[in-house]
This record gives sequence, C-alpha cells and structure tokens, in this order.
Amino acid sequence: MITDYVKLLLKAGDGGNGCVAFRREKYVAYGGPSGGDGGKGGDIILTVDDGANTLLAYRYRRKFIAQNGEDGKSKKCHGADGPDLVLPVPPGTLVRDAATGKIIHDMSDGEPFVVCRGGKGGWGNARFATSTRQIPRFAKAGLKGEEKEVILELKMLADVGLIGMPNVGKSSILAKISAARPKIADYNFTTLSPNLGVVKTGDDGAGFVVADIPGLIEGASEGAGLGHDFLRHIERCRLLVHVVDISGMSGRDPREDMRLINEELKKYDKELALRPQIIAGNKYDMVADSSLLEDFEKFCDEYGYEHIYISAVTGYNIKNLIHLVSERLKLLPPIKIYEPELKPEDFEDKKDREVTVKKEGGKYIVEGEWLERLIAQVNFSDRDSLHYFQRVLRRSGVIDVLEAAGATDGDTVRIFDFEFEFIK
Repeated sequence: MITDYVKLLLKAGDGGNGCVAFRREKYVAYGGPSGGDGGKGGDIILTVDDGANTLLAYRYRRKFIAQNGEDGKSKKCHGADGPDLVLPVPPGTLVRDAATGKIIHDMSDGEPFVVCRGGKGGWGNARFATSTRQIPRFAKAGLKGEEKEVILELKMLADVGLIGMPNVGKSSILAKISAARPKIADYNFTTLSPNLGVVKTGDDGAGFVVADIPGLIEGASEGAGLGHDFLRHIERCRLLVHVVDISGMSGRDPREDMRLINEELKKYDKELALRPQIIAGNKYDMVADSSLLEDFEKFCDEYGYEHIYISAVTGYNIKNLIHLVSERLKLLPPIKIYEPELKPEDFEDKKDREVTVKKEGGKYIVEGEWLERLIAQVNFSDRDSLHYFQRVLRRSGVIDVLEAAGATDGDTVRIFDFEFEFIK
C-alpha cells in the first residue's frame, strides 16, 4: 500500500550561546571583551523530489531534529551555524498543521520551503561593550528553534484521473497510452496504489499526466475497500476519465456502476463530483448484445456525459481517446494549487511575554518560558548584568504583575533557581 499520509514532529536547531571572554595577550594593549556570537540553529527545509511518488521514507521515522548552532568563542570568533536538515517529499505534498488540520504550504510549486526556522545565535559580551560599560561580564543565550507537529499529505499532481470499479481496465488503459507498466491481472483490486503515466501528444514534448486510481466500490467515501485512501489523489485532477465495462461479460450494469462511483465522489467532495468527465466504454471488442450499447448511450445523453468506446486490449479508439482528452484539457483551468491557511506569524508564540505568579511558602513564584532564556543570559555576579535583568523585568511588566499579586518591598521572589528581594 502507498504511504501518503504521515504525521511528523519537527524541531529546528537552537541558536548557540554568546561567549563571555576577555582578551589578555602579551603585546596586546586594552584587550577588552572578546566573546563571540553563537551560531544560528539549523532550519528544517522541505524540498520536492520529482522522482518520488510516496511518503514511504517517513513511515518508520517520525521525529526530525536539526543540529544546534555552536556557542561563540573567544577572540570574537563566531560559532558555526547548525547545518540545515533537508527532507525530500513527492510533488503535490500538502503540509498541514497537525493541531488544526489547516494548510501551511503546498509543495506543488517545486520550490524549497522552510517549515521550521532555526533559532538565532546569542550575542557575545563583545557586543555589549560601551564607553561606560567596558568590561561586560554577561552574554545572550541563543534562541530556541521552532518546533512543529505537521501532517504530510500527498495529493498527486495529475491532469487526468482514471476512475471506475475494480477490474474494468484502468491499468490496461494506462499501460496502452503511456510508458507506465502497472500490474495487470484478471481479478479485483489488482492495483493497490495509484500509478502515474505521462502521455505524449506531440514531438515537441507536449502531453499530460494520468493517474490510475485503485478501484472504488460502494462505501469508499466512508472507508470501504481500497479506494477510500486514494480519493485524495484525484482532487487535483482537471479531468476524470470514468472507465466502465460495457461488454456485459462480468454481469455488471455500467449505468449502475457510474451512478455508484459518482455518488461516492459526491459524498467525499461535492466539488469533485462536478469535475468534467469523459466516459470510456472499455472492452468494446467483447460486446455481444448491441442493446447494451443503446441503453448505455441513452444514459450518457440523459446526464450530459461525453462518451467514447475503446478497447485497451486491441487498441481500438485509444488514439482518439488521447486526442479527445488533450482537447478537453485545453479548455480547463490548470491543476489546483492549495492556498496556505496559516501564515508564519500564526505560529509565533503568543505567550512570549506572558508570566504567571503564584505564592507558595511565603514566596512569590514567577513562571514564564521566556524567563528561562533571560535567566540563562544573566551573570548575577556582575553589576551591569543585574541592572540589565532589572530593566527587562520592569519593561516587560513582570514588576507590575508582582505588585498586582500583592508583592511588597522585602518579599522574596523566585524565578526558576534565582531568588531576590522585591523592591518596587
């Protein structure tokens, strides 16, 4: 079975921490601070692999983490950036947010897409040197890389979709009109996964792509049979070629098969049921009762379906089918491209500056994810660094939140492992 739907946990690399260092060398006067910046964390990038038509590479591995950036070094040496992690996906892959199901990006444009950005590297203490602060003993910690849980959903890029009941000759038609060689046998559900074939219509390289979709049965839209997993692969198709067996040898009524398949398309997606269709009456060479053809033609005329008789075995009317499909495609809009439903700013941490305060054992406990990064970049034994810490707490509103919680001068406040006396 084809793997066309996977859930992945992606984590970009964290930025490297800035370095606290001072240059002290012989013959180097006024060495001063020399801590370098940390390197940027690696991005996670999705690229299109034109030779792939499955997400099998992600069936058994679902967690991918990019490398972190290196910490800064002395002598103002910048830490190395973490290498990007590149994940190839087949053309037509949709990237969805696992929590909401909304589309983040459609890989149909063929361009690389940065799904998780690495964290920026922290500044070294050399960045904080000023005329009044000549020996800064603190640096900034690197920022964390983005982390997302995403769903990769493959919707194949094909101009034409071959649909129909099992064993009506879809794979035989694909093999006849293209270089594709799908498995062909005289039993139901021979085709277990969608097959793609390129049909050439001229010496100039013109043509179209055809997808052979595994046979659909009644209840496919609700999970019955094999076809329910593959209905998504015809969502992009501009034209549907509905293959029916008109020979009468199988004992099936092609009119009833057409009603059933179209009803399943409607249940799955009303828009898909309205997609233009050409009815291909296959196994024309085996028709024994001409009255079957009369009933079939009346049905097609009643519902406005364009139809053509073919034989995948003998090749009868195959060239005319290719010509007909090619002409109809010229009148139809291009393959559907899905617009993003989420923007990068939708993933920004809305709680980036939020804090919570609770009182336990006579102490005020302040919690907030961003405070962990702040604590990491403060040197509490350095006066300038402490002043920086106090300014951040005041500007970010932490002091106001503590006052609102009832903190007064002399109360003990704890932020992670650091405790200090509250002074308004």
